[in-house]
Formats: sequence, C-alpha cells, structure tokens
Amino acid sequence: MKAKITGTGSCVPPKIVTNDDLSKMVDTNDAWIRERTGIQERRVSDEGTATTDLAVIAAERALAAAGTSPEELDLILFCTCSPDMLFPSSGCILQSKLKAVNAACFDLSDACAGFNYGLSVASGLVEAGRYKKVLLVGADTLTKYLDWTDRGTCILFGDGAGAAVLTATEKEEGVLANLLRAEGHLGHHLTMPGGGSRDPEARNGRFIKMNGKEVFKFAVRALETSVRDILKLSGKEVSDIDLLIPHQANLRIIEHVSKKMGLSKEKVYVNLHKYGNTSAASIPIALDEARTEGRLKSGDLLVLSGFGAGLTYGANIIKWSI
Repeated sequence: MKAKITGTGSCVPPKIVTNDDLSKMVDTNDAWIRERTGIQERRVSDEGTATTDLAVIAAERALAAAGTSPEELDLILFCTCSPDMLFPSSGCILQSKLKAVNAACFDLSDACAGFNYGLSVASGLVEAGRYKKVLLVGADTLTKYLDWTDRGTCILFGDGAGAAVLTATEKEEGVLANLLRAEGHLGHHLTMPGGGSRDPEARNGRFIKMNGKEVFKFAVRALETSVRDILKLSGKEVSDIDLLIPHQANLRIIEHVSKKMGLSKEKVYVNLHKYGNTSAASIPIALDEARTEGRLKSGDLLVLSGFGAGLTYGANIIKWSI
C-alpha cells in the first residue's frame, strides 16, 4: 500500500508587506533584503485571523481538487508551530470547521520541517493500512510572533497555509520514501522562549529569536544531506529528479545547494520572493502552485526537502500521479 497525493490547496492572507514597507519600520532596505534572502514581499494576517482560518480555505481547496468530501476523511494531521491555542488542537478546530466528523485529529510541531515530518507520518499510517484518506495541513502565522524592530527575523517570515489529500493506492506511486532527522543540540539557535510551561507568562518574550549565522550553516548542510540521502535510500540519482521543492527560507541556500548538486533552475521550484518563509506552509504552498502551474506531470519524480527549528530536517520522495 502507498499514499498518493490526490489533491492540493493553499491560502495566503491578502495583506502584502513589501521590503520598502519594512524599511519604514526597521533599519533595512529592499536591496539589502533581496541580496541576502531573495525575498521581495510577504503576506501578513490581521489580528482577527488565526492559523486555522487560513488552513480551512487551503483544506477546502485540496478536498475539491481531490474530489473528496470532508466526511470521507479518516484522519486530519495538522502541522504547525503557531496553533490557534494550546488546546484543543488545531486539527480538531479544523475538523469542526470542515465538518469532517469521521476524522481522527492531531497536531505535529516541527516548525519549518513540519510538512515533511507530517507527510512521513501520514504516508506511514496509510501504508500500514490504518487510514485510507488523510488530510495533511501545513499552516503557520509566525508574523504574530515577530519583533518588528529586529531586522534579523522580521524580514524573513510570512503567513500562509497549504494542504494535501493523501489516498491509499496499491500502485507503485505516491510517496516512495521518507527521511527524518533532528539535531536537538542545536535547538537553542532558533527558539520562541515565552508562553510554554517553562515561561507561561512569557516574561522572556513571545518573539522568535534566531542565531542567523548558525541556522544558515545548518540549513545549507541539511538541505543537501537530506536530498542526497533520500535519493540513496530510494535507489535514485540526482539526474532522476524532475522537480525539487525545497523549504522556501532563503534563496542563497537554495541556489548554493542546487548548484552544488548540478540541478538546473528549471528543476527547482522557488516562490519565496512572494511569500517569504511561511514555516510549515512553505512546501505545501509551493507544491500546490507547482501543480496548478502545470509543473508536474504523471510519472515525475518529486523531492520535498525542509529544515526548521529543533533543529530538524527531512525529505520525502514522490512519484507524482495526480
């Protein structure tokens, strides 16, 4: 049994914040941001919009693309590090909004690596025969946790949601292999210290804190390692890749690894210039756009690779068949 992606969907908030907008808030400018990140603009949700508000739209679009009703779902797996609240889970909130009354629900928190972790877990449950139709969501609203005076972080992130419907198939297609890894000893380089049980009153701040240089070094290594190792695990070569969808965090990371691996620009999907880093939503948004733009055809070999807080990273390799 394999898990095949039968539909995708995405949603971003309407508000656009450009680099020029940020230059009025913090000591930065458009050229500085573009040169270091490749980001031109990002989407920012308003105070009344929570993570599941974006997720429900992405989910409805994915279900429509898959021709699946909410009642057919038997599992909702929600990947996020910015849930609506500590509990109930965002998965349960989404289930209520969709009226997916037959679905079990749980959340998974691995920040920007969340969707790859979630896809590995969801596909494994399908392969084990436990579930037949799974809604996998990656959604985050990290702009709510930014210090807008810290140019090391506020220029990087945006809000969004992406979703995919996974369906059981007996054909040799869909998710072929998964790779998940973590380096917890590096976790202190990217944190949101306030609000958890160690600091419930958020006396240490509720904002993202990042050691940019260390995270950058990890990301370059993690992206290349995960792609090479998932190919080795599945008996494939770099030349077999039809499309790589990396986590959309920094264009310099993507270009450095792509060049080192000998992947042409046509084989690497990039949309971070429009959205910035949307955390767990990054890869599913890119996947949905690649599908709707006609960048994927049946039989294509697709590699998804992401890295994030933890520090975590992972990859999935897919034989596309939608």
